[in-house]
Amino acid sequence: MKKELSEFKKFIARGNVIDLAVGVIIGGAFSSIVTSLVNNILTPILGLVLGGVDFSNLLITFRDTKIEYGAFIQSIIDFLIIAICIFIIIKFINKITHLKKKEEENVKESPKKSNEVLLLEEIRDLLKEKNDNQ
Repeated sequence: MKKELSEFKKFIARGNVIDLAVGVIIGGAFSSIVTSLVNNILTPILGLVLGGVDFSNLLITFRDTKIEYGAFIQSIIDFLIIAICIFIIIKFINKITHLKKKEEENVKESPKKSNEVLLLEEIRDLLKEKNDNQ
């Protein structure tokens, strides 16, 4: 039992598991924000554009069965909006990451010259100047 507990502690302490847990928590919080955006802002606007249609109330009654296709349409709209929001956020994060990598590459590409190299360049320039004057 002690060995399993030790292995479990090692498993939890690994970065990937902690990153995953943080991602799930943030995803849950983000989901409520997107749901609010869809329900309180975008769906009413879409209803105005489509002439006041409320998708969630659309249904077909067949005998004693209600087929609520409007709720299905609303779920599709919710999914598309969530997918677009996630796409925009990931694109923004990738752009920031790309800019940071580019800055790091620029710093790496222009290494400082050593004192020896600077001295040799100065000697070269002086010799060139001396040869040009002769």
